[in-house]
Amino acid sequence: MKTVFLLFDSLNKRMLSPYNKEVNYTPNFDRLAKKSITFDNHYIGSMPCMPARRDMQSGRLSFLHRSWGPLEPFDNSFPEILRLNNTYTHLITDHNHYFEDGGSTYHNRYNSFDFIRGQERDPWKAMVEPPIERFKKMYHQSQSDFTNRESRYYFYPINSEFIKEEKDFPSVQCFASGLDFLKTNKDAKDWFLQIETFDPHEPFFAPERFKEKFITGYNGPRLDWPQYDRVKETPNEVDELKANYLALISLCDYLLGSILDYFDENNLWEDTTLVLTTDHGFMLGEHDWWAKNRMPLYNEIANIPLFIYHPDYKNNVGERRSVVSQNIDLMPTFLELNNKKIPNEVQGKSLLPFLKKEETSNHTALFGYWGGGVNLADGKYTFFNYPDNMKRSDPNQYTLMPTHLRQFFTLNELKTAKLNEPFSFTKGVPVLKIQNDESGPAIGNETGGKDDMKFEDTNTAIYNIEEDPGQLKNIVNSSEKERLLEEMKRKMIENDAPIEVLERFGF
Repeated sequence: MKTVFLLFDSLNKRMLSPYNKEVNYTPNFDRLAKKSITFDNHYIGSMPCMPARRDMQSGRLSFLHRSWGPLEPFDNSFPEILRLNNTYTHLITDHNHYFEDGGSTYHNRYNSFDFIRGQERDPWKAMVEPPIERFKKMYHQSQSDFTNRESRYYFYPINSEFIKEEKDFPSVQCFASGLDFLKTNKDAKDWFLQIETFDPHEPFFAPERFKEKFITGYNGPRLDWPQYDRVKETPNEVDELKANYLALISLCDYLLGSILDYFDENNLWEDTTLVLTTDHGFMLGEHDWWAKNRMPLYNEIANIPLFIYHPDYKNNVGERRSVVSQNIDLMPTFLELNNKKIPNEVQGKSLLPFLKKEETSNHTALFGYWGGGVNLADGKYTFFNYPDNMKRSDPNQYTLMPTHLRQFFTLNELKTAKLNEPFSFTKGVPVLKIQNDESGPAIGNETGGKDDMKFEDTNTAIYNIEEDPGQLKNIVNSSEKERLLEEMKRKMIENDAPIEVLERFGF
């Protein structure tokens, strides 16, 4: 099988016309929906970026055992399984987290990869003495920490100095590289192409022609990087941030169109599967929050887009599916596409059986952050479950790869390491059990700021998303709570959650 997998980052599905009829700026997502099957109840798993990618590659959840970190030696990796079984796999990405300490084992699972430089805080261009005073005039004060080379903001203005024309933008280069792969290999057999861009992840930096569609009344310095915080900006600043996100969505739509055009021109619809999704969504002021990490996992973050085209199901294009799925289902789907055996450790399900027709089922999705609440979705209800005391018990890390985002575990953390007996998914291999060191580096997030993972609004909640899609009315005392608790407990045990995690939630 030939497969093109398009992976965006931080794609809020409510900003896409197939999921929101009021949207009129994503014509190519409409084209895709008409050519594919759209999944309405697709959910995240482990959060945020690299934990989500570990779920996608391995087909099982990681957040119950581990924060942000590399693939582990015992993990099953679908691109590696394909690579070792004669399906060529190629990764094209501008996602710089793959090349940091906490993501360094992912890209090497593919036969080959192309890393496009320059997104966000990618340490790309060397400018020892950047023009700090000029930058301070150019950029909003909320994103102007230019003197600290470890700051999330340091490299962004430097990189932006070298991104002038549309062809220079990393996401544009990603899709150009993807089209080069297709031109070279479209007639070859058995390959898997992953085109992955950091967009529309913040900072919301898009070519000017896309920004022209979303002009606001804001006239201050460049403002395109929302804080992981409550909405505190002026109305004009809020409008500007949202407009810059929509400009980036518009760019993503344009890039998607280039792939759809190539499929049309070369009739790849006859023999090539096309899958599009994201790692997670993004808060754009809903519930008075920006971004992710700190607030509850509302559907703006948790309920994400998924489109699948398969040449064997041409008669079903344009249809929708309501089955509850999540990102751990991608791995077994890609393996079944290529007639490869699904490993026993995989908890996800192949989605191919759901392409033929709509099926009612009792599937549920478990998702969350390491050390945070545990959440469940069943298609009708979402359940946010928090322990009575979030600080009652600091969680342990279970790993053989003791690295955080951009650094090793601290010596204080490593001094607590004990050898723990194997889990059901570690293939008989014991792992290190390491205590969390709150005085150490930030963990579990991609921005590097410790405040970003101070969970807030940690109130257990249940929402009936059929009647209350905005998740505004907490019905935690409803008769559904016991059923949802039992299903959550079952899923956590199924994933071999550590005993202290089960106890932390009263199970």
